[in-house]
Amino acid sequence: MNALPVTPLEAWTCRKIGRVGDPCMNRRDLARYQLDALNRTLAHVRRNSPHYRRRFSGFSPEPLKSLSDLAVLPFTSAEDVCRDPLSFLCVSQDRIARVVTLETSGTTGGPKRLFFTEEDLELTVDFFHHGMSILVDPGQRVLILLPGNLPGSVGALLDKGLARLSVQGIVHGPVQDPQAAIHAAVEAQADCLVGIPVQVLAMACHEQGGALAGQIKSVLLSTDYVPDAIAARLHRAWGCRVFKHYGMTEMGLGGAVECAARSGCHFREADLLVEIIDPGTLQPVPDGTVGEIVVSTLTREGMPLIRYRTGDMSAFMVDPCRCGTVLKTLGTVRGRLDGSIKVGHRKRFYISDLDEAIFGAGDVLDYHVGIDAADSIDRLTLWIAVVNPVRFAETEYRIRSAVLALPAIGTAVADGRLTVFIRTADRRMAVSTGTGKRRIRDLRERQVYP
Repeated sequence: MNALPVTPLEAWTCRKIGRVGDPCMNRRDLARYQLDALNRTLAHVRRNSPHYRRRFSGFSPEPLKSLSDLAVLPFTSAEDVCRDPLSFLCVSQDRIARVVTLETSGTTGGPKRLFFTEEDLELTVDFFHHGMSILVDPGQRVLILLPGNLPGSVGALLDKGLARLSVQGIVHGPVQDPQAAIHAAVEAQADCLVGIPVQVLAMACHEQGGALAGQIKSVLLSTDYVPDAIAARLHRAWGCRVFKHYGMTEMGLGGAVECAARSGCHFREADLLVEIIDPGTLQPVPDGTVGEIVVSTLTREGMPLIRYRTGDMSAFMVDPCRCGTVLKTLGTVRGRLDGSIKVGHRKRFYISDLDEAIFGAGDVLDYHVGIDAADSIDRLTLWIAVVNPVRFAETEYRIRSAVLALPAIGTAVADGRLTVFIRTADRRMAVSTGTGKRRIRDLRERQVYP
């Protein structure tokens, strides 16, 4: 008998795929449903999307016989969406209830625009309804520290989902002033916070953050990658359970969430078909192997996406989740494929490596990182915002030790190919970066290492 409750996403998925009973489904049931839903979506985009009609013109219109057959179809990239987002539309524009515009870097064309019908948004509300049930109980209150003023925004959709749980959502918006957010949580008697990792950390590290110790029972961190080190610090500060959410607008604003085991995220597999591919060969990789996350939407009407390359790197875990679900478990998201950095003899590290090292050093609120080169030597510069600037020398020592312990960085420093500089930064950094993800700014010219 499982010591932990099975993720509520499993029973929800059972109902969505038309399975009831005990046990209600297995991977074969789910694969059969996903194949049918995928074939319906492929027929939908062939009929209605100018982009996919052109892209799939050289491929057989016959239904796929198995999910593995999906690998013959071409990928969709962020550049494709930026170049001509309207060509992805499968419904008339008067059916579109929400347009999300994302500023991007490194892509051609204009900003990325994603379109959703009311039915598409309802899918996300339904996911939030069931996914949040592991964090909160009826009658509790959730302070939503995400954008929520506009209809169809992530905070507004989360508020709707919580209402179906008989949970009160209070939309505060992203944290601009940690003290004001703490006061809002106290006044609302919030049991749960949903927010951006460094912004919630700024609340916990504030001199008044202790007011939430014992009050906050659970925290859901989303939008940016979630370092284990931040989750651990929030747990120590408030004694609460800390959960992670992984998703992006392309997934429908909600993708996967942790269960009570808190050892990986479970996807909404009735709505999303997820592949992990080798970004070099573009072939699927076995579970346990880190690769690029690729997503196909199964139930979206307005703007379905087929084999969308997210750029995020992770792996499906080999061992079953301790909660006992048949749903797959996504391991730690290491960062973006284009966000990994090579130093020295082509050693590679990710932003997630720095996250764990730097936030694990304690006293750190946030950081920025950049890399340039001088005289053929790479220079890694870390701008660190700390809780107590008086203790910066002590914190700097811990950070330097932790960063040099990373194999790629430590080896490159030892070989004389990399130097590391640590600088102080304004502590308001954590609440000034909005909802954007941390990135490594690579300012080097193209270099060829011997």
